[in-house]
Amino acid sequence: MKAVSKLVVLLSLGALLPVAARAAIDLEQAYLKSCRKEPGVPVPVSVVSPTVRPEHHGATVQLEFLVDAKGRTDDFSVLSSTDDELTKAVLDAVKQWRFLPAVVDGTPVARKVSLPVKVVDASGR
Repeated sequence: MKAVSKLVVLLSLGALLPVAARAAIDLEQAYLKSCRKEPGVPVPVSVVSPTVRPEHHGATVQLEFLVDAKGRTDDFSVLSSTDDELTKAVLDAVKQWRFLPAVVDGTPVARKVSLPVKVVDASGR
């Protein structure tokens, strides 16, 4: 009987994973739609949410990094953070982001970006 109830719990948790993944995708899409789209500013086109513990929800990590002329991130600096574990998770996520690079006179250029990353839970808080 114990094995059956463990299996039911595992199957129940497995059924929730697509819901949680969908919520993260919705938050990422909402973020992408909210970004300014100006020629001199890199625009994110692909973002990855950090995986963090619930106690980090509401925390902010202030980053500065370079978006190169191909839209890749590099040369990260942490300007402020409250927790090393949170900082690592946010850095790991933002390093995977891709951007439309800044454009000057029709040519893509590298630009420094200062970005506060606020951690929200799936409900958007």
